[in-house]
Amino acid sequence: MESYTPKQIANILNVSTTTLRRYEEQDLIPVVPRTKSNHRYYKSMHFQAFTAIRALLKGYDIPMVYEVMRMIKHGRFEEALWLVNEQQFHIQVEKQRVEEILGMIQNTDFTKYKNVKLNEWMSIGEAAKISGVNTSAIRHWEYEGLVHSERNKENGYRMFSIPELRKILVISSLRKTVYYIENMKKLLNDLDTQNYGNIKRSFQLALENLNNQLLLQLKGIAELMKYIHFFTGAVP
Repeated sequence: MESYTPKQIANILNVSTTTLRRYEEQDLIPVVPRTKSNHRYYKSMHFQAFTAIRALLKGYDIPMVYEVMRMIKHGRFEEALWLVNEQQFHIQVEKQRVEEILGMIQNTDFTKYKNVKLNEWMSIGEAAKISGVNTSAIRHWEYEGLVHSERNKENGYRMFSIPELRKILVISSLRKTVYYIENMKKLLNDLDTQNYGNIKRSFQLALENLNNQLLLQLKGIAELMKYIHFFTGAVP
């Protein structure tokens, strides 16, 4: 059976040997054998485990990748694959959301969203529920000057208008692709002035990023299936 030194695998995957050691310490790979002189050496299974980790990390978050690798190490293959499948469902939902909100922006008669009739003014809880974000996120965006609320004269609670809800929806969809506050402020100003060209380009970029993430996820899954093959003998 082919064997590798830590340095050999580190060079192939373009990572440090410290990174490989960290994956081992995090319980992500099978037990590593030692030479008579107590040096680590890796087998083909370990090499594929490392390859799968590096590929998965390009398309998935670190906690999810680590959990999947631990599940596989302990023989919980179906659970691991269902978790991966759940993440792919999330990216599909995110794509649909971006497409829906892009359509919403270009609709001048914005009185409904997802078949929910919008009130002229909404509480922060209502705005959060409609937009699918936490109230803490909306408060943070207001603190950054991205959205604005009025205070209910009777109870002092925040109230958001329909135009501000549109901004919340835009921010929630583009926050992963528009990283700088000033850039987001400019886009929201374009929304106020109905300059939809820049906004449309930003949404198209968001869709391109989601398409790229999907491709990276599928490549990660391909390497993951090769790794599972070492345990099950099934055709990857």
